[in-house]
Amino acid sequence: MREKVEIVGVNIDNVTMEDCKGLLKDFLMGDRLSIIATPNSEMLYNAVKDRELEQLLNSSQLVIPDGIGVVIASRFYKAPLKERVAGIDLMAKIAELAYEQEKSIFMLGASQEVIELAADKLRERYPGLKIAGIRNGYFGTEDETEIISEVNAAGADILFVGLGSPKQEQFMHRHRESLNAKVAIGVGGSFDVIAGKLTRAPEIMQKLGLEWLHRLFKQPSRIGRMMKLPKFIILAFYDSKARSK
Repeated sequence: MREKVEIVGVNIDNVTMEDCKGLLKDFLMGDRLSIIATPNSEMLYNAVKDRELEQLLNSSQLVIPDGIGVVIASRFYKAPLKERVAGIDLMAKIAELAYEQEKSIFMLGASQEVIELAADKLRERYPGLKIAGIRNGYFGTEDETEIISEVNAAGADILFVGLGSPKQEQFMHRHRESLNAKVAIGVGGSFDVIAGKLTRAPEIMQKLGLEWLHRLFKQPSRIGRMMKLPKFIILAFYDSKARSK
């Protein structure tokens, strides 16, 4: 049994990136779909009010701490997480593993331009990587049966779902019994970063846990969403105190 840390009602796996690599190998050898959730502070804050999102996160096979706020919050519960495991870094690790094991990836989400660029960038980084198919994220629930058929027909082993939260979590869990893929992961806006439309913070800022500040500087319109970080920290602090009584 893996160690988990419950933060505001969501069970976060206490794993390192190296741990995740081992788990991914197991998932790819499994006989059913394994869903990977990538909650950051904003998603966990939203999950407190959205019970469906909380349930979807807790029913995923791997829930990584994608955000420094999640790592900080774990300390309030006297169960510090080993490290932050950024979703975009895990996505890159999955692509690397797919290349090594000759597994195929289907990419779903973002605009047509972005998804095509992201696929090209991954092929450049890993020559010979099998991209089974791509599909933009502009569709309605009435199109989902067709999309699942497309993913299955392509024979994809791995599904990257970049629809934003909670839509990506809802999509993966709604179709978990229909998908033939072995791994599905919610990747949020990572396609935009891979495509070069957005830039990540310098490595030093990533290590210092200040990637959110870089993102805010680049996208000031995100100030409302960014305010959920301190709100989440306060919420987690009081939740930890209540649970310790």
